[in-house]
Amino acid sequence: MTKQRMGLLVMAYGTPHSPDEVESYYTHIRRGRKPTPELLNELITRYERIGGLSPLARITEEQAKALAAKLNEMQDTITFTAFLGLKHITPFIEDGVKNMREADLHEAVSIVLAPHYSTFSAQSYNDRAQAEAKAIGNIRIHSIDSWYDQPAFIRYWADRLRETFSTVSEVDRDRTVVLFTAHSLPERIKQMNDPYPEQIAHTARMIAEEAGIQHYTTAWQSAGRTPEPWLGPDVQDRMRELHAEGYTTMVFCPVGFVSDHLEVLYDNDIECKQIADELGIRYLRPPMPNTHDTFIEGLANAVLDEIAKKERDK
Repeated sequence: MTKQRMGLLVMAYGTPHSPDEVESYYTHIRRGRKPTPELLNELITRYERIGGLSPLARITEEQAKALAAKLNEMQDTITFTAFLGLKHITPFIEDGVKNMREADLHEAVSIVLAPHYSTFSAQSYNDRAQAEAKAIGNIRIHSIDSWYDQPAFIRYWADRLRETFSTVSEVDRDRTVVLFTAHSLPERIKQMNDPYPEQIAHTARMIAEEAGIQHYTTAWQSAGRTPEPWLGPDVQDRMRELHAEGYTTMVFCPVGFVSDHLEVLYDNDIECKQIADELGIRYLRPPMPNTHDTFIEGLANAVLDEIAKKERDK
């Protein structure tokens, strides 16, 4: 039996591969406007604080390879080949689609390495992929909107929380709270009936229930520097409120992200940790999913669910 060949477009935000790429990367994020020397220096300093550069580029490549391997292991009718498509740096999303077509692939599944759907995130990635597929022709892409409720994804975080809580004494557990965080987005998404905030809350609830967590909350982090209001409460403000409520240990689960990168290694592990130290409370953060097998299984199931849906819709 001849296996079907299918492309796997793994899309992510992207990050510089070397210090030489930081300015062009930042310029792309700013839609072609070069950052001021002060802004550029601030970003470079943040990278230096976490070891020189973000590990995101390496981890994203590893996740794409691991996902293709897991898919090819889980079933025997399709051979998947992974291609990267990044939002702000090469290979761009459009490059990924072109590379699939140049590999003589005519069908593909696209998945964004972000669990939750938003018009500002998942939809924008998938729209770019679909537009490029239409432009070059003779390739069809089946786009996954979200996978925030995949059982293996929930299980990954529940397992990590159980491991983390095993380091907290019985006496301290009633004063321990979990903060489920995600990247903030402009508040106007609420007027657009964007499901992003509800999906974050749903993920938090599912993980807390599976892990048996009593005290938890959601908060937003890494808001952009624009005049318009962004979703709140901000995680740093929420930390101070929770401390005032009597919590002495805070466990951070950045469930809107899937790997070690700047927003986790700096915004959480440095900035939030500093506030924890100022308040005299314990800061804990379970490991990020990266290429953990349970997490990759969740991604693979999301892809296979999309394939099954495609077959049902024929």
